[in-house]
Amino acid sequence: MKHTELSIEFFPPQTPEGVDKLRVVRGELAALKPEFFSVTFGAGGSARERTFSVVKEIAAEGFPAAPHLSCIGSTRENISAILQEYKAAGIRRIVALRGDLPSGMAEAGDFRYANELVEFIRAETGDHFCLDVAAYPEWHPQARNPRDDLAAFVKKSKAGANSAITQYFYNADAYFHFTDEVRALGIDIPIIPGIMPIASFSKLARFSDACGAELPRWMRRKFEGLGDDSDAIRAFGLDVVTELCERLLSGGAPGLHFYSMNQSMLTLEICKRLDFI
Repeated sequence: MKHTELSIEFFPPQTPEGVDKLRVVRGELAALKPEFFSVTFGAGGSARERTFSVVKEIAAEGFPAAPHLSCIGSTRENISAILQEYKAAGIRRIVALRGDLPSGMAEAGDFRYANELVEFIRAETGDHFCLDVAAYPEWHPQARNPRDDLAAFVKKSKAGANSAITQYFYNADAYFHFTDEVRALGIDIPIIPGIMPIASFSKLARFSDACGAELPRWMRRKFEGLGDDSDAIRAFGLDVVTELCERLLSGGAPGLHFYSMNQSMLTLEICKRLDFI
């Protein structure tokens, strides 16, 4: 079995049934021996508590947990309190993000960009946390142009990031082009490709349009041609994503970060095909 650094992302469930289901999913994915499980961040009170309770549970089960922490709309006091909570819970890794302004909130708060959050975490906690930041091989949807987006990535890397996790993509060339550009600017932190297994094409298409991830035309056409045949969609999606992972790893990607959508089957199947289990 090869050793490639794997990490897996969850979102905090909103119902007791979802919490129970995630426990089962986590147990199944533990077979992959991931470097860490990350948990996305809800900005509001109850959403934030859900993130924290999943993170604490993962840590109590003996797995490294990496909560996402987004700063837009937050105050320094607020973020400082969260950092102390995580520190007290034995958390050693954080995915530091700008995030989106919560709906109904007009003010950006004390932080406007992720580099400011990274600087603040380093100032408050030194090297206690390993910090991951986000990378966008196909550029951030709100970036004015690729040059600005690259500059923003360089800034947050230099502010104290240990590594980066990319938005998902299906075009390996975009990842290699991005890493080449970043290396040419003197940034040498590991850049882990974000991998999105494909369960439903219609959901993926909606999601991708919203977050700026490109679905190559050949893929779209093939999926559209499969209509409502969910078995064929799943089978084609597994082939596409496995091939993407193979190409990324053979091209030197330092690991894979799976966006699990709180499901285990597709991630496990892809990893089986890659000889990880």
